[in-house]
Amino acid sequence: MIKDMMDKQVLELKKLWANKRQLTFQLLNLAMIVFSALMIWKGLMFATKSESPVVVVLSGSMEPAFQRGDILFLNNSVDRVYVGDVVVFKIRDRDIPIVHRILKVHEKPDGKVELLTKGDNNRVDDRGLYAPGQLWLEREDILGKAVGTLRYVGMVTIALNDYPVLKYVLVGMMGLFVLTSKEG
Repeated sequence: MIKDMMDKQVLELKKLWANKRQLTFQLLNLAMIVFSALMIWKGLMFATKSESPVVVVLSGSMEPAFQRGDILFLNNSVDRVYVGDVVVFKIRDRDIPIVHRILKVHEKPDGKVELLTKGDNNRVDDRGLYAPGQLWLEREDILGKAVGTLRYVGMVTIALNDYPVLKYVLVGMMGLFVLTSKEG
């Protein structure tokens, strides 16, 4: 069954290669899909004032509030964050953001705010995770406050990161289907 489907897709791709006008149309269609997704992402970045408006929970440190694979929607346009807020922050010289709850807010007389975070499922605060010599997070370290969630939908992202070959197979199949699909 899968072999028949693949043979059909290969045949359609050969027909498409012979028809340059149709090939160009399908490539433009694929480009439109990719650029539309990029525009939506950039629009979300602008609206939420966050460099990463959507993140996937990668560990169990926030259980039971959030499970591994949950997708969180962030908003960084809020002026203040409070004790108990779930935030996503980034540590200097580390690529992967961390999702944890604010444990303490320390406001200095000059108005500067320092934050201490902790995962709900962790025994100690996050000072051991921060950059060497860093005892508090600053407001600039926060990528956003969690304002919504989709349960377990991010497991797809985790699977694609754990098994990189899946990424190439999925992207290749999507490209093949877009190129060989016919307009009604």
